[in-house]
Amino acid sequence: MQPEDYDYMYEMEDHFWWFDGMRTIAGALLDQHCEKNGNRRILDAGCGTGRNLVWLQRYAGEGEIHAIDTSFQALQMSLQRGSERLVQASVTNLPFADSSFDLVASFDVIVQLPTSGAALQAMQEMYRVLKPGGIGFVRAAAFEWLRSGHDKALATKKRYGLSELSSELERSGFVVLRATYANSLLLPAIALWRLVLKRVGLVDSGSDVKPLPPWLSRLNTILRLIVQAEAAWLRTMPVSLPAGVSAICVVQKPCDQIS
Repeated sequence: MQPEDYDYMYEMEDHFWWFDGMRTIAGALLDQHCEKNGNRRILDAGCGTGRNLVWLQRYAGEGEIHAIDTSFQALQMSLQRGSERLVQASVTNLPFADSSFDLVASFDVIVQLPTSGAALQAMQEMYRVLKPGGIGFVRAAAFEWLRSGHDKALATKKRYGLSELSSELERSGFVVLRATYANSLLLPAIALWRLVLKRVGLVDSGSDVKPLPPWLSRLNTILRLIVQAEAAWLRTMPVSLPAGVSAICVVQKPCDQIS
C-alpha cells in the first residue's frame, strides 16, 4: 500500500460503506461462536490503521487486544486511535508464545504476503498462537478474475477461492466452523466498476479505498444498507453464499491440540 492509501483508510474506516458493512458481516459470523464481553485475549494479525481494534473490543471484555502490522505508518495511526499493545511484525512470524490468544483475526492480510507459501505459514502461525478451542477469523479477497488496478495499488498478490482458503486453513490444523463468500449482493456492480469502468478510464484505475466520486457520494448510505442486509441474512441462515467479493472462514483450533 502507498502512504496515501493509509491516509484514506484512516479517514474513511468509520463511515465508508465497505468498512462499516464488512464489520457488520464479521459480527454476524463471529457472534455465533464468540459471545460478547467474554474477557478474551485477542490478536489482530495485521491491524492496518486500527479501526478494527476498536471494533474487536466487543469480544474482549476485560481482556487484552494486541495487534501487529508490518507498516510503521499504520501502527502510528492505530496508536492515534488509542490502541497500545502494538508490535511491528509479520503475520508469518508472530512474536507471541504458543497458545496465547482466545481469538485471532486476519482481515485481508494473507492476500498481500509477497512470497510463495507465506499464506500457509501465516495460517500456521495463527494456529500456533491460538489456545486450544480458540477461534480464528480469516477474510481474503476473492476470485482471481476480479483482479484490477485496485489490487495493484494495494499490492494484492493473490485472490482466493473459498474452497482453497478453507483447504489451506484445514491443512494448518484448523477446523472450519463456517465458510462463505461475502459482499455478494454487490458483486455484479463491483465487477462492472473494476473490470469495465476502470479499464476504459471512466473511473480512477487505482485503489477503491478512497472517497466515492462526487457524482456517487450519495450512494454510500445505500451501499452500506445493502451489505448490512446481507449480514442479517448470514446471521439468520446457516448456509454459505455461493460467490462474493470476499471469502471468509471462521475456524477453531481443536480443543485436544497443543501447540
